[in-house]
Amino acid sequence: MTHSQLLLNELKSEAAATRKILERVPIDKNNWTPHAKSMPLGKLAMHVAEIPSWVAMTLLTDELDFAKFDYKLLPARDTEELLAKHDETVEQAIAVLENFDDNGYDAPWTMRTGEKIHYTLPKNVVVRRFAFSHLFHHRAQLGVYLRLLDVPIPGMYGPTADELEAMSKKK
Repeated sequence: MTHSQLLLNELKSEAAATRKILERVPIDKNNWTPHAKSMPLGKLAMHVAEIPSWVAMTLLTDELDFAKFDYKLLPARDTEELLAKHDETVEQAIAVLENFDDNGYDAPWTMRTGEKIHYTLPKNVVVRRFAFSHLFHHRAQLGVYLRLLDVPIPGMYGPTADELEAMSKKK
């Protein structure tokens, strides 16, 4: 199995789990935050939805320079917009992975702010760390936000306490 095929399998599985949690985001609480230093719910949800686009950015470029990067993150106006953004970025990542030459994964990729280099790593490591692990981190953060808002959490890798409770009530 090629490196791209392995990443595609994982991306597709994780995208389905991510979509389930994004479906639960209460858009009417976009400005809610659990702490003054935390990102508001709406921005966090949109961030989770757009992170899959970083797979394409990593594989199709050689660096990200924050000094030249005009990053604006706006919350979705409704659930449909949030899910559409997620679906769009996942489709973009899939298209790039399906056509990426496995020999390109060893090429270096750099994250910097102007002259300050944060790191230079092979693209295969950056896809895993910068895109996938970053997604998992923020998706888990989103789950905490939803729990604090008393929104039932969907299972990512098996049933959650919410789902188990619902099943036991049906018996």
